[in-house]
Amino acid sequence: MTILLSATRRGARLARLLTERQLKDWDVPSAEATHVAAELAANAVLHGRVPGRDFRLSLSRSDTGTVRIEVTDARCERIPRVQDPALAESGRGLLIVEAYADRWGFERTGPVKTVWAEVAPDRGDL
Repeated sequence: MTILLSATRRGARLARLLTERQLKDWDVPSAEATHVAAELAANAVLHGRVPGRDFRLSLSRSDTGTVRIEVTDARCERIPRVQDPALAESGRGLLIVEAYADRWGFERTGPVKTVWAEVAPDRGDL
């Protein structure tokens, strides 16, 4: 599943809801994957927003059941970094991604960047 969403708080909320729905349709209920998608979408809206440009949410599932979440935004120069929560006013969302995802990273392609995360099916609530 791939969809363009507005780079607004409403778009970020919709990304979370669409992720929940897609996981339910796949019969892969995963609170972790939903939290990861919500955080990546919120980061795209907060840190990757360019006026007039949307962000893209992509969800896929491997044969083993691993869910891959990709969020692409228009700000390739803004590299995602996990911040020390004691020292930073922001950046805590990636701590959630790091805690729930089995792997995560980012790729820059031209003027956009894609932040991705993978959540394996052997997580606690699956």
